[in-house]
Amino acid sequence: MTHAETLDQIPKGHSVRVLGVAGEDPIARRLNDLGIREGTVIEVVRRAPLGDPTVFELRGYQLCLRRTESQRVEVTRDLGEARVSASRGAA
Repeated sequence: MTHAETLDQIPKGHSVRVLGVAGEDPIARRLNDLGIREGTVIEVVRRAPLGDPTVFELRGYQLCLRRTESQRVEVTRDLGEARVSASRGAA
């Protein structure tokens, strides 16, 4: 059984797999357009000194998100097959 968390809760240096993004508003659509979709593997690269914003790496690029945005991304630390797919360059 996997434990769902939100992206803002993940420590620097850890990787997670996206389970989904909360909402159907412009922010949720923007996150989808940026590649944050179910199954995407995301690594937490670094945080600003006060914890906001945070830099993430996904799909071969780095993305900076505010805490209010990263709180909407539900993730799991159980990478399963996602890590294998990501290492092969799957989109």
